[in-house]
Amino acid sequence: MATRKSFSNEFKAKVAMEALKGEMTLAQISSKYGVHSNQVQAWKKVLKEGMGDLFWGSKKKTVKHQKEMIEDLYKNVGKLQIENDWLKKKLDLLGLKKDYH
Repeated sequence: MATRKSFSNEFKAKVAMEALKGEMTLAQISSKYGVHSNQVQAWKKVLKEGMGDLFWGSKKKTVKHQKEMIEDLYKNVGKLQIENDWLKKKLDLLGLKKDYH
């Protein structure tokens, strides 16, 4: 049984770009890089489908940024609640308590 080859992402991108250029046939590219033509086609398809994301930024970055913003907002809300409670206690001590609901 043959062992499976593992290719780096850089290698896949290089082969896919070459296939996308169209200067060589799939058979020529397959022979040049020692990869089956079906695999070259698959990598080319992945490259074509993913190219649009390069211009819109990474979705992972956006999600990570949103999570960080939410975390910061929760911290700020907690801080403000503590400050508000502290001020209410100080007003009670000064006898200036009003109903703050």
